[in-house]
Amino acid sequence: MTLCLPGLRLRRIGVMSEPKSFYVTTPIYYVNDAPHIGHAYTTVAGDVLSRWHRQRGEKTWFLTGTDEHGTKVERTARENDMEPQQWVDQLVENSWKPVLETIDAANDDFIRTTSGRHATGVAAFWEQLRESGQVYEGEFEGPYCVGCEEFKLPGDLIDGPGDEKLCPIHSRPVEMLKERNWFFRLEAFTDKLLEHYHQHPEAIQPQSARNEVVSFIKQGLRDISMSRAVHNVAWGIPLPWDDEQVVYVWFDALLNYVTAVGYGAREGTPERDRFDSTWPADVHLVGKDILRFHAVYWPAMLMAAGLPLPKTVFAHGWLLVGGEKMSKSKLTGIAPEQIVDHFGSDAFRYYFLRSIQFGSDGSFSWEDLFARYNAELANGLGNLASRATAMVNKYCDGVLPEPGTYANADLALQDELVAAVELADAAMDRIDFAGALAAAKGFVDAVNMYVTEQEPWKLAKDDANAERLRTVLYTMCEALRAIAILHNPVMPKSMSTLWGRLGATPHLGPIAEATVASAGHWGLLPPGSMVTKGDSLFPRLEEVEE
Repeated sequence: MTLCLPGLRLRRIGVMSEPKSFYVTTPIYYVNDAPHIGHAYTTVAGDVLSRWHRQRGEKTWFLTGTDEHGTKVERTARENDMEPQQWVDQLVENSWKPVLETIDAANDDFIRTTSGRHATGVAAFWEQLRESGQVYEGEFEGPYCVGCEEFKLPGDLIDGPGDEKLCPIHSRPVEMLKERNWFFRLEAFTDKLLEHYHQHPEAIQPQSARNEVVSFIKQGLRDISMSRAVHNVAWGIPLPWDDEQVVYVWFDALLNYVTAVGYGAREGTPERDRFDSTWPADVHLVGKDILRFHAVYWPAMLMAAGLPLPKTVFAHGWLLVGGEKMSKSKLTGIAPEQIVDHFGSDAFRYYFLRSIQFGSDGSFSWEDLFARYNAELANGLGNLASRATAMVNKYCDGVLPEPGTYANADLALQDELVAAVELADAAMDRIDFAGALAAAKGFVDAVNMYVTEQEPWKLAKDDANAERLRTVLYTMCEALRAIAILHNPVMPKSMSTLWGRLGATPHLGPIAEATVASAGHWGLLPPGSMVTKGDSLFPRLEEVEE
């Protein structure tokens, strides 16, 4: 259900006559190992962004998936006495899809690069570029990192023992390769890319990422190999015009963003209609280590094909453990379930988006997670919810009372709510999750202070204060209604529970249908609603061992 709310002073969050299409993607994750919390971090960010835009009343599409081709997969499959397809199938079904349930991701689609729809779109794309003269045959010789599945420039490498050259990300020796390949005319798009980023500074975020990309382009682009020889890596999508070559894994993987929404489908089909109504992507969420692919190679490919470019590529930082980027190979990877099993999925989602400025590196520690959980969720939001529902049950037999005349303290709290909704929504526009949650927390703190100052437990001792008690109790519950909406994209399980305990569902519908705008409109929770109490939403926890 949607509510038409006259006079609400909020930017961009009114109900729209024609819902905007909002398309957000994660990178497709390289499937060769089990996911760690670094992967889950990106997926949660995409999920929260898509849920927020849904709660604006917008049509949304949230995509994630797996990258399944390349040298690393082929070699690992052999080491495990499996065919590559068998290897990736079991990884996807046993590891990658289950983690989406673990972290409560509500993705609309899951793309696999081994799927038929993807292969069809990839073949069509590169055939089009070949026919238009954007690819040509040549020889390549240079360093290759199997971990990155990337040809490296000599300047990218770091010195290792002896004369070894190492990948700066994996700290492992690169391999020197010489192959006959097909090349994409990347150099031809140097000026076009610079002009695009000059005209659209929002196209790469944060600013540090934009500066990095622009600097790289200004150094001069070179044509880049877009295929691999079958005799070196057979596990890939064959080139439609050369059966001795497969599409280089990155020039296969990047196309998932268009193949998933119907690129390559015939005109007049539902798949093609989806592409026409969904592309271009509003936001590509990527790790900063793959920024170059998404902000240089990918837009150049789209330019070559005459397709619109994504509106924003947002490069977040790394999750650090012990000062190093999280890595399975370095034994610093932490599985999401290790956290979720103890703290719950909502706390997992809240912690990583609240504690780390999206776009910057952030350090994870069990101690910080424990402290923030107890301070902000257990003692803050959770305690407020428990106090409010318990007092309505104790003093009003569980029936939400009719408020009396609002005092200055009540009106001030209502003003604080409008400001909090406005700040949170503006932060989400900037893809500033920490800022949005800080605004929401500020309002939670304000309500807790309100309760402390109004002392409803003292008001209840004197019948002369009955009207004031009813007003305070209603204000507490109505504030919680708004708090639930603001937190729902981040903590959908606990906020749905809170919504139910406030008795909101029979009158206002499911919380997922409550708009961001409605959070800032006071008085929507009807008096007479049945308020129930229950176990703490966020029970205090003892510190866990690392």
